[in-house]
Amino acid sequence: MKITAIKVWQVDLPLKEGRYSWSNGNYIDVFDSTVIGIETDEGLTGYAECCPLGSAYLPSFALGVRAGLQELAPHLIGQDPLNIGGINRRMDAALRGHPYAKAPVDIACWDLLGKATGQPVYNLLGGAAQDEISLYRAISQESPEQMAAKIEGYAAEGYTKFQLKVGGAANDDIDRIRATRAALKPSDLLVADANTGWTRHEAARVVAAVQDLDVYIEQPCPTYEESVSIRRRTGLPFVLDEMIDGTGMLVRGIAEDAMDVINLKISKVGGLTRAKLMRDLCVASGIPMTIEDTWGGDITTAAIAHLARSTPEEFCFSATDFNSYGTVTIASGAPQRVNGKMTAPDRPGLGIVPDFSVLGAPVAAYT
Repeated sequence: MKITAIKVWQVDLPLKEGRYSWSNGNYIDVFDSTVIGIETDEGLTGYAECCPLGSAYLPSFALGVRAGLQELAPHLIGQDPLNIGGINRRMDAALRGHPYAKAPVDIACWDLLGKATGQPVYNLLGGAAQDEISLYRAISQESPEQMAAKIEGYAAEGYTKFQLKVGGAANDDIDRIRATRAALKPSDLLVADANTGWTRHEAARVVAAVQDLDVYIEQPCPTYEESVSIRRRTGLPFVLDEMIDGTGMLVRGIAEDAMDVINLKISKVGGLTRAKLMRDLCVASGIPMTIEDTWGGDITTAAIAHLARSTPEEFCFSATDFNSYGTVTIASGAPQRVNGKMTAPDRPGLGIVPDFSVLGAPVAAYT
């Protein structure tokens, strides 16, 4: 099998709630997502999606995805997409860094491998390890009262795990954590995610002030060293996200007991190939994961579901149903949330079919 063309679509993904806000005053009203199709000489096409969380969250941005694909595409035409290791080595040789731009190519190749072999991607990633995947709901940063009210609403939809966007003023965040924890059942999970937004002294204040609560602390500070400093000051369970950007940082974090849980974002690490490697390393090391991505729609949600379904339940801390947040459906066959859970399709590949009436004409095509 050979790659004959790579097509690229751009699609806007507005939010049902109108705005998504997190630390340091960052917010997004409409997400800019990129969808790719890798066409082959055997008539099969593999699809994938990449949607950075704006340009101030990670070293990634929407235009960078499409610019990276423009750089990579000439090196991929004529290559065998089922040799996924070879595709990744070729991309790394052609473009240093920029894993998020390479991620959709990698994911689309997994979609092709599934279609070529008649198997769902989760089977290729290790086989089904759970049938239903527990989801978390992110609660956009607002006043403590507004956030508590939203948690109550989402709990009624079946969610039992919640990621609270903090990382603002310490006093406000203490109130946010207390108000939302009080709105939850004792069995519900609450993660206070600062998204690197606190300085060390602010983080120290917050963890001391909420130490009596059942809450996880996620990525409090901008650097690994600052965050580990806060980890040493609290007995609360600890999550790292932004800093765990590849196998090197994961190995270091495991060796230094830097976290209890990680957030494994597929595009952040370069696609399903490296995400699977990190997933397996976490399982071997006893580290549960939130399996997700930076953002996206139906196709991203499908990729998340396949990786999560092939992960043992005890190591799948939670996952994300991004297609529940938006107002636009870009593919049929994607996982759908039911009572706070989802599952991956049993159809070959990712199991989705893009809706080209929504995607429109490609913004780029490489042959």
